[in-house]
Amino acid sequence: MQIHLSPRNIALTGAIHTFVADKITHLEGHGEQILAAHIVLLHDKSKKKPYAVKVHLALPGPDLHAEDVEGDLYAAIDKVVDKISRQLSKRKTRTKDHRKHLLQLAREGEKRGYKRR
Repeated sequence: MQIHLSPRNIALTGAIHTFVADKITHLEGHGEQILAAHIVLLHDKSKKKPYAVKVHLALPGPDLHAEDVEGDLYAAIDKVVDKISRQLSKRKTRTKDHRKHLLQLAREGEKRGYKRR
């Protein structure tokens, strides 16, 4: 998996880079094949919650996106990773249920004498 970090108005330190990389590589445990991850770290001093984090995961099929704004950069990263994690588990459940449904239809068709083309 390729991880691309884009800091905007933030100095990208080694600690931030390793923190984000660890969090994103942890997402591979959901069983999905993540092709690439693009993370944008934004800082705007004029806002009440100055740190924003946007994540774009490239997957086979539709891509996943998440965004969060917080007062602390690390908290924003944690929350956006939680959002993406929920999206990944929901996607996995959907595909699993869809496969189970197709298998069930095929079995019922065979019992009735239908052949699937």
